[in-house]
Amino acid sequence: MEFEFWWLLAFPLFFVLGWLAARVDIRQVITESRALPNSYFRGLNFLLNEQPDKAIEAFLEVVKLEPETIDLHFALGGLFRRRGEFDRAIRMHENLLEREGLVEEQRLRAMSELGQDYLKAGLLDRAEQVFTRLLDTPQHGLARTHLLEIFVQEKDWHKAIDAAHTLEKDTSKPLNTEIAHFHCELALLEAAKGNPDAAAAHLDAALGVNRQSVRANLMAGDLDAAAGRHEAAIADWRLVETQSAPHMALVVERVLGSYRQLGRSGEGVLWLRALYARQPSQDVFSALYLAVFETEGADAAKQLAREELRRNPSLRTLDRLLEAQLVDADAAERELLQVEKGLVASHSQRMMRYQCATCGFKAKQFFWRCPACGRWDSFDPERHEGEN
Repeated sequence: MEFEFWWLLAFPLFFVLGWLAARVDIRQVITESRALPNSYFRGLNFLLNEQPDKAIEAFLEVVKLEPETIDLHFALGGLFRRRGEFDRAIRMHENLLEREGLVEEQRLRAMSELGQDYLKAGLLDRAEQVFTRLLDTPQHGLARTHLLEIFVQEKDWHKAIDAAHTLEKDTSKPLNTEIAHFHCELALLEAAKGNPDAAAAHLDAALGVNRQSVRANLMAGDLDAAAGRHEAAIADWRLVETQSAPHMALVVERVLGSYRQLGRSGEGVLWLRALYARQPSQDVFSALYLAVFETEGADAAKQLAREELRRNPSLRTLDRLLEAQLVDADAAERELLQVEKGLVASHSQRMMRYQCATCGFKAKQFFWRCPACGRWDSFDPERHEGEN
């Protein structure tokens, strides 16, 4: 490719055009900045100096002086909601909706923000009304998501199931795990009313949408055991291992109870030993220890606890070993062992917690839905020793 001398003439022209464009941009920035109130820059200064409360007051002054600052209204409303100042967030978004001249996109966004304010404030009826009005708008996906959240909070499981199915179609996001839990919640209600057949139908529906629903099989076993169908109950509970092996920690006591009712405790212990070899955990070991103590005696339980303490040292295992040693201890040893066991048991019980894998919330009891963050199936089914 040959060099053309006329290109040299184009360089000064490109330079002049770039200089003019820069001048236009700079003049535009200067013009816009002069139009902003001083309180806007004071607000920015407060933010830079990590004084958020003073910054908010300064920006509120901007909103009063310059009512057309729509984006600032939205930013402040969202900030108030995150800070838990729901009344201020609601007023901010209600004022936006009352303003004339809002384009349709801004009006719908203001409605959505107001619905979220109501939801966070616990005003579920108002939130439901707002999001229902948004179903036939471009905000329909977000509206359906929040409506589902509302129905779950209200424990209106029938509406939650319908909303989840519709949301699945709307977003192509699978919600079979959540829908299975909604059916399990309905099964609980029917069982509490003394309607085992209706409860079983809901559990079948849960497994129909999610074959991996541990909760549905666990509850099906509970229904069978309550009706005296212990063989069927054992079969239901043992299926849990094929769905989620760690969740066997929740069913081992149930399985052993049904084996006991059938007069086959020894068979139950053999099954539990095999399970522990496949799925070692402190909860499974605790159940195994008690079963061995009951069927084989204190010496066998003591040996089991010693072996476990060597493999996986923990306060719970030490507590079990001390418990077994108390059986054949003489009077002098018994007094000291009881003190040691009391201290170890007390500390172990304080430390053993179930924990949410999403938000870290800890609890003494197991939850299918975290009380803190609202996620389903986020709790580890095995308790662990840790700081409170």
